[in-house]
Amino acid sequence: MNGPDELAVTAHDALASIPPQQAEMPFAIVEGEPVTEIPRDLYIPPQALEVFLEAFEGPLDLLLYMIRRQNLDILDIPIADITRQYMEYIQLMQELDLELAGEYLLMAAMLAEIKSRMLLPRSQEAGLAEEADPRAELVRRLQEYERFKLAAENLDQIPRLERDLHQAHAELAGRRVVRLLPEVTLQEMLLAFKDVVQRATMFAHLHVAREALSVRQRMSEVLVALAGGGLVEFVRLFRAEEGRMGVTVTFVALLELLREGLIEAVQAEPYAPVHLRRVTPPPDAPGVDELTVTTVI
Repeated sequence: MNGPDELAVTAHDALASIPPQQAEMPFAIVEGEPVTEIPRDLYIPPQALEVFLEAFEGPLDLLLYMIRRQNLDILDIPIADITRQYMEYIQLMQELDLELAGEYLLMAAMLAEIKSRMLLPRSQEAGLAEEADPRAELVRRLQEYERFKLAAENLDQIPRLERDLHQAHAELAGRRVVRLLPEVTLQEMLLAFKDVVQRATMFAHLHVAREALSVRQRMSEVLVALAGGGLVEFVRLFRAEEGRMGVTVTFVALLELLREGLIEAVQAEPYAPVHLRRVTPPPDAPGVDELTVTTVI
């Protein structure tokens, strides 16, 4: 009597001698169950089968495809063959219940007209004036369409953002980014002053008596306005009601304070509004009363 080990070896040898067999692949899975045979009572309606043809963007695109597929000369189109193939394509579209655009039917009528004109006998007075080729207009339109189609394909091959290229973003972890403020130049000050002068002209009026304006006094007033230590917008230091004379004196006073280092001009970013703030002077710096500016306008 054979032991358990001998029976296991015998079974293994018997399984190894059987050639591997490929299971039938299911052609569909219905409700999780594989289906390997088509049911006999299965009914397939005629409209269930959809045929997807190559899409054309218009009748000219279809004609150009037919010409290029047969390596025909676009300047010498065999109208009869192209018309026959074109009508076969339209008939196929009708049989598949596809909606035909009016442009395709119009092109078919144009091909039929060209074919009929080519079948007509030539004029007897051909020596006086040569008749134009009926295909000339169609050739011109095909050449123009091919040129624009080629240009569109070349543009489509150019790398496009969010399609071929994507912007990369990286974040610096654990690092502090110091944002440097742009340096305010004299040109920025003049541009801001120009806007102030334009607004001041709207308040211009006749003066019966002109009051003397002191640059020194205006410098003291600006320092008082900036005494809080915060940022004050450049245009807020001007008084539009004083007219052109007043804003000019204020601007000269600001330039003198900037030259003496008592105030500084800052911007949050390029072309942003200009702001002014007071600078704490060193202990040995002269005070406002010691300034030598005595200009009076």
